[in-house]
Amino acid sequence: MVQTTESVRKALRAVKDPELNLNIIDIGLVYDVDVTGTGDVLVKMTLTSPGCPAGAEIIQNVKEVAGDLDGVASVDVELVWDPYWTPDMMDPRVKAFLGY
Repeated sequence: MVQTTESVRKALRAVKDPELNLNIIDIGLVYDVDVTGTGDVLVKMTLTSPGCPAGAEIIQNVKEVAGDLDGVASVDVELVWDPYWTPDMMDPRVKAFLGY
């Protein structure tokens, strides 16, 4: 079974930013997910800052969570800084919860 972009995004909700204790989808760190017909997954994402101390842990968790899905052959994470992450990228519910 080949996963879809949406099924991978849904699974990535299990990956949390350990400093915020919120998932990386809702805080807007995942910019794009691409799944090929052969099960290769590319996740384009960012971090809250270039010096994020949890960056390596978050990226590793993305690879593990996506890689554990049925039909996923490989996972590549591309860390991007354009556009630069801001709190405006968070889900509106999360912004309200955090007081933005």
